[in-house]
Amino acid sequence: MCPLSSLHIYDLMGKNKLQKFADMESYPHVFQYPYSVLENIPFDMKGHWHEEFFGNEHPLVLELGCGRAEYTVGLGRLCPDKNFIAVDIKGARMWTGATESLQEGMKNVAFLRTNIEIIDRFFDKDEVDEIWLTFPDPQMKSLTKRLTSTFFLERYRKFLKDGGVIHLKTDSHFLFTYTKALVETNDLPLQVLTDDLYHTELVDDSLNIKTYYEQQWLQRGILIKYIRFCLPQIQNLVEPDVEIPLDSYRSYNRSKRSGLELAK
Repeated sequence: MCPLSSLHIYDLMGKNKLQKFADMESYPHVFQYPYSVLENIPFDMKGHWHEEFFGNEHPLVLELGCGRAEYTVGLGRLCPDKNFIAVDIKGARMWTGATESLQEGMKNVAFLRTNIEIIDRFFDKDEVDEIWLTFPDPQMKSLTKRLTSTFFLERYRKFLKDGGVIHLKTDSHFLFTYTKALVETNDLPLQVLTDDLYHTELVDDSLNIKTYYEQQWLQRGILIKYIRFCLPQIQNLVEPDVEIPLDSYRSYNRSKRSGLELAK
């Protein structure tokens, strides 16, 4: 099935939140387990995503803080030999990618609406191969909410394969600098590092996927940064001892996007 036209997508996005939530409840590739629900209903697919949902043993890739899930859908189109799961707590935004992928009949894409702080409750040891972090809130004032902090990296280790890959694509100089320092402090294997992605020769089809917000930042002349590193299991992780200047601007809808609430 052909991708939806931009006009059709615009019409779909006009639905109100209640209609979107009703749609999501009926989608076969959407799993909704926010923290409050998971406490009462166990998630039985942990460790069984390959056989019970995807029906294959292809590598499993997560996009955490997916927003509208443009990246998950784009990667799913590019890589039919991989399985992708978009994760976010904001169901009304996730609805866009979930609807688009459903109408295209994509079989290698799923959606998980939950709090990222409890992400390790949904995947078993060595079940995930890669993680994409696409323009997450830099959380400049809250270390434990940064998706590249040791707080989260230790959670990723519970299900990411030894040496699994983490991608960070960001407009934030603060988050980029922080993540670079964390990688250097812990001597994590660094694969790619650039503070100006689109003026390098690094850009391939997977890195050329542009989210709605990324396009806004590019139009404002903000450089896009990218870092790719591996996360081995062998050492204790420590936070970098660095002072980093705060970003001098506020990204579009940044405070509303993350939906992060620390699990009690």
